[in-house]
Amino acid sequence: MTVASSEDRAVRLDETQYSAGDGPCLSAIRQQLVVHVSDLTNEDRWPAYTAAALEAGVGSSLSVPLVLEGEAEAGLNLYSTRSHGFAGEDISMVETYSYHASKALRLAVRISQLTEAKAHLIAAMESRTIDLATGAIMAQNRCSQETAMKILRIASNTRNVKLRDIAASVVASISQDPRVRTHFDA
Repeated sequence: MTVASSEDRAVRLDETQYSAGDGPCLSAIRQQLVVHVSDLTNEDRWPAYTAAALEAGVGSSLSVPLVLEGEAEAGLNLYSTRSHGFAGEDISMVETYSYHASKALRLAVRISQLTEAKAHLIAAMESRTIDLATGAIMAQNRCSQETAMKILRIASNTRNVKLRDIAASVVASISQDPRVRTHFDA
């Protein structure tokens, strides 16, 4: 998917590549190489993309992979209305830019992954706390799991306290150690 674009026709060209499953940007990403198409009228590797690009008034393109090291993949596309629209120094400048953009994007991806992992851990710990409290209530009241959960929910609603906090207080009360922590502070 295209995350950002300077104009609609660039998005349409990206979508043409996605639909065809191939094009200069996808090739750049797969091969981790710069793909420079200096004159689209002489390009035959990606017929669907080439036709769409020529129809959109594009004469040349430059696709640079962003190195993200991991599950994510990304590339940077630049389009020129002229054939031979990118000189050697333009390509070097874009490669330098993409190197720095890759570092920033890699950091953003990593932060996103860690945030997601934290959310999963919090959910798991909350679930564990509720499971422990449910088990304690079942043992104390000799009731079913469904009844124990009902008791927790009623206590939560009556006191207007989150279910996980009610569960944590139940676990702390039976452990007789107020320092017992069964969930993360979000």
